[in-house]
Amino acid sequence: LMKPIIFNGQHFILEEAITGDFALVKTWKADRAGNAIFRKSARNFNLPMCKAAETTVVEVEEIVDIGAFAPEDIHIRQIYVHRLIKGEKYEKRIEPLSIRKEGDEEAKSAKPGDDVRERIIKRAALEFEDGMYVNLGIGIPLLASNFISPNMTVHLQSENGVLGLGPHPRQHEADADLINTGKETVTILPGASFFSSDESFAMIRGGHVDLTMLGAMQVSKYGMGGAMDVVSSAKTKVVVTMEHSAKGNAHKIMENCTLPLTGKQCVNRIITEKAVFDVDKKKGLTLIELWEGLTVDDTQKSTRCDFAVSPKLMPMQQIAN
Repeated sequence: LMKPIIFNGQHFILEEAITGDFALVKTWKADRAGNAIFRKSARNFNLPMCKAAETTVVEVEEIVDIGAFAPEDIHIRQIYVHRLIKGEKYEKRIEPLSIRKEGDEEAKSAKPGDDVRERIIKRAALEFEDGMYVNLGIGIPLLASNFISPNMTVHLQSENGVLGLGPHPRQHEADADLINTGKETVTILPGASFFSSDESFAMIRGGHVDLTMLGAMQVSKYGMGGAMDVVSSAKTKVVVTMEHSAKGNAHKIMENCTLPLTGKQCVNRIITEKAVFDVDKKKGLTLIELWEGLTVDDTQKSTRCDFAVSPKLMPMQQIAN
């Protein structure tokens, strides 16, 4: 049973918590009492799954003696664990293996603005500010992080349970237990931390993340379709990065989304290869930047909603290499 409810002016759906007869969980090590620990970013939703099940079966790579773990290092407490299984052989698959080659600056082109995706990426990178905590969607948003200035500190958060993401690893650094939300291999920076996905979404829903940058299937002043939790906090600036039109020149910026909304009145800015719009919940869209060579009329033809034009309209900005 789902029930619409409003907390502090925000709309939510209230429903019963998910429970299960069994939870099947994979961990790194467990002691003979059932206390278990994970390695790096492997926690995901395993912890709350243990708490929501009648019976939890934990598969481990190694079983150690009781007392081998410091009490403060235990991730799953023995009270939640009913069975331990140690397999004979483990194959940790990496999908996909994302490697940073020697001398690779990760997708920096020699022809600024020629590539549509790069144009969006280089504009999106201007959204970062020193000291920000930022959640990035896979694809264009994640690539924008390659242009963060070395003179700037930006803390990248991943929903699967990492705060302090670094670049993709070198070949010898790749680790199946250190991945981002898109399952890509990553590294971490000094000061990074690991946690479970439920804590990750507590950071997001609690408004502790300053900026969320993500793609969308469709977007309007009334909301967007493409993500749910990461756009749920009114305290977080939400920037949508996407190509202006879908295949066949189908509109993606709409008066009203035809696809289901996953976030209601949550978008603050839209960045495409053609333009940048600010989004106001009441006033709607305002065009603030336009790609060189395009006109307002060109943009209007590929946008299925009316928009205001800022008196300070400027050429679309690009971060320097």
